[in-house]
Amino acid sequence: MGLERKIGTLPRGKKNNICDVTGLKVAHVTVDGAGAHTGVTAIIPASGDLFDQKLVAGVSVINGFGKSVGLVQVQEMGTLESPIVLTNTLSVGTALTALTKYMLDKNEKIGRSESTVNCVVGECNDGRINDIRGLHIKEEHVIEALEKASDDFEEGAVGAGRGMICFGFKGGIGSSSRIVRFQDKDYTLGALVLSNYGGKGKLRIEGKRVPVPSNEEDKGSIIIVIATDIPLSSRQLTRIARRSSAALGRTGSILGSGSGDIAIAFSTAGRVPQSSEEAMESFSVLHESKIDKVFEATVEAVEEAIYSSLYHAESMYERSGKKVCSLREMLDA
Repeated sequence: MGLERKIGTLPRGKKNNICDVTGLKVAHVTVDGAGAHTGVTAIIPASGDLFDQKLVAGVSVINGFGKSVGLVQVQEMGTLESPIVLTNTLSVGTALTALTKYMLDKNEKIGRSESTVNCVVGECNDGRINDIRGLHIKEEHVIEALEKASDDFEEGAVGAGRGMICFGFKGGIGSSSRIVRFQDKDYTLGALVLSNYGGKGKLRIEGKRVPVPSNEEDKGSIIIVIATDIPLSSRQLTRIARRSSAALGRTGSILGSGSGDIAIAFSTAGRVPQSSEEAMESFSVLHESKIDKVFEATVEAVEEAIYSSLYHAESMYERSGKKVCSLREMLDA
């Protein structure tokens, strides 16, 4: 992150992004031209067959003004069995179809000898910059992002973040990570955000309001993805996802009525088999008395990821011709 300050007190991971969690991969496809300023961001949570060997997961719908898909099964079953795709609001259907095809290609048992797959797609509305009615995202864009995912990715106005606006500044993709230590072992927690929320004139960085001449209502959306290698239960991951709301408050948001604020959290520490001949399963999880340190890491990583999305995004123009400045441009002026 380019801001000359460290958010919080916990140490960052080596890359200071979500890919500090081993095995996680991210990629973007950005679509520009003919009124299109949009894209796709794909997150591969772990290696291997995610349908056969699921990840423990939890969801917090902080404010539900959104059109994401796949959340209710994650809430009910406590597992994640697909990559996570982020895009614009009116491209959710296209992204879902493409991600479903991707999963069918990876596992021939889906929908035949086994149940159907629950694919997860998150969205924000980029219609102020992007011609969202043009439906510019195609299935091949989603497949391309999924297939080229790696542990090295850009932040800012890229992929799903291309047309997003956050607190009146150019928003987009941001990420950060923190290290926590339990019993002489280091664990990693990383966050990735798609930032498109907050009223202009309300942004705060470490409690100080960024001075801009406006006071818009709090609106838009943010999708927050939290990954960790700490052994946690679905209930604990839901609690962790819920704590990301503290980071939103720190940045100046009141979680406005017209904002879709959603957090998805998962752990790569263990896998849950799709089927098993055993009647019982056993998992080691963090003791509840130690979880405050994970809450702290979550709030720090999400808060810094939001600032990073703003700092790395270059200035762009709305369809109306109005300039949307980058936070970096303002701070460097």
